[in-house]
Amino acid sequence: MHANDTILKMTAGRADQFPRDRKPQIALSGRSNVGKSSLINRLLGVKNFARVSSSPGKTVTVNFYESEKKFYLVDLPGYGYAARSGEGRRALAGIADRYFQKNDALTLVLQLVDLKVGPTKDDLMMIDFLTQTNIPFAVVATKSDKLSPTAAKKQREQITETANLSEEVPLILFSSKTGEGKEELKNLICAAVRAFKDPREE
Repeated sequence: MHANDTILKMTAGRADQFPRDRKPQIALSGRSNVGKSSLINRLLGVKNFARVSSSPGKTVTVNFYESEKKFYLVDLPGYGYAARSGEGRRALAGIADRYFQKNDALTLVLQLVDLKVGPTKDDLMMIDFLTQTNIPFAVVATKSDKLSPTAAKKQREQITETANLSEEVPLILFSSKTGEGKEELKNLICAAVRAFKDPREE
């Protein structure tokens, strides 16, 4: 998984633009400014592959990054940005909802939560949705470099308790600055891709 073998395959503003080639998809979900683009850049080993927006919450698109011609990293639009208009919030909810509907290629959701802030109301709603729909997911607590190891451990425990996470749900502390959690996250993604089976071929 590197920038040399990854391309931005599609920036979709409508559901009918989503890829239909049945490659497994690893989706990144989280509030605006939680660090989805920074996470992608760190995984791929470059600084500016995924563009970090200067206006969080402005864009309502789903970005599909094809890696190794085998799978997609899917950057979902950030939610929970207070300055977004009512129309913009409805557009975001619409395309995000369509993404999750009957998506057999969705293999794993990386639910990003700011470690220092903790899970927001929107984060908890998303985690509950993933739990209720049995969509495999992991929680990635970003910006871990902003806390001391002791504080990070305490926040990790708080996230687990607040989000009522089961033992089966991985919780990875991640920093795009230091690289903490990078290899653990890569291993999780690779395992999910290897385990993917197209339901239509069974």
